[in-house]
Amino acid sequence: MQHLDRAEPLWVSAVALIDAAGRVLMQRRPLGAVHGGLWEFPGGKLEPCEAPEVAAARELQEELGLVTAPTDLVPAAFASGRTDGRGDRPLIIMLFVCTRWAGTPEPQAGASVGWYGPTQLAALAMPPLDYPLAEGLLKILQASAF
Repeated sequence: MQHLDRAEPLWVSAVALIDAAGRVLMQRRPLGAVHGGLWEFPGGKLEPCEAPEVAAARELQEELGLVTAPTDLVPAAFASGRTDGRGDRPLIIMLFVCTRWAGTPEPQAGASVGWYGPTQLAALAMPPLDYPLAEGLLKILQASAF
């Protein structure tokens, strides 16, 4: 019989921003943070009662100074596992694709950004759950006209 985890999951919305050249924006975590120095899809935790798309748009504004409408976010992939350094609780990351936004990415809080071709993502050092997100994104990009 499988044990049901009673800890509330941590829900995270992340975004694969894709530019006109088909490159994906990745954000490098600040060195002092959990998974410091690793590359990830920008995003963050959902606030109580916040829709995932709304959280993703809010996080893009807060982390990168970008403005996008929640309706411009297309669900792409999800990954689940356990948190590291945050009380070891269930973690669910939802990845959205976005090709429309206003502004130029300006990372906050000591982070940095880079643009990568979809096939370059697997070579980046990422937190464990970003790898399946990158794999799911690559499958979608290979099969669609994003």
